[in-house]
Amino acid sequence: MREVFQQELREVQDRLVEISGLVAVSIENATRAFNESNVSLAESVIADDDKIDAAAAELDELAINILARQQPVARDLRIVVSALRISASLERMGDMSEHIAQLARYRFPDKVVPKSLRPTFAEMGALDVEIAKKLVELLKTEDLKVAEEIRNEDDKVDALHLAVFDKVLGETWKGAAVDTVDATLASRYHERFADHAVSIAKKVQYLATGDWVPSDV
Repeated sequence: MREVFQQELREVQDRLVEISGLVAVSIENATRAFNESNVSLAESVIADDDKIDAAAAELDELAINILARQQPVARDLRIVVSALRISASLERMGDMSEHIAQLARYRFPDKVVPKSLRPTFAEMGALDVEIAKKLVELLKTEDLKVAEEIRNEDDKVDALHLAVFDKVLGETWKGAAVDTVDATLASRYHERFADHAVSIAKKVQYLATGDWVPSDV
């Protein structure tokens, strides 16, 4: 029974890595669709979000089943509880990717944001992609140095997010109302994507050390 239990725990962790990989592909395609006004790529991101949702739901079912049957304690319990919370954050990250892709689809053939903001969003998107890739590595290795790197990258996203708000609220902003709304929403989606990654990093720290770090996400 113990061997079966350990195999189930490994499956839980393997599925988290698998879902994080799907999320990494999703945000990479979403930001590319956003920056290039690629409607076919945007459509694929939107369609593939169902795969992330389904994988997260299956993982939750597995974790709840383990809790009910095995009644784990100590680190084993932390693995299962953390998996449930991480699964929820990964599902929301997939949603943020989908929202970014939806903006690209809605505004096609035009680009979503005015020319003056495009370099900012290109940089923000690249940071989100890098964060997603680091998250896959973190869930594979539980290397807390990677968790710290994710937090550092999130600080850069936050700074860019504030820069977008400063721009659209500034006196020199000439964008139409729809440009203001699109830029604000897009910036928020990019920023929230990174925030959820930080939330997961905190949960992995808890899993590795047993020390809980409160999360704002």
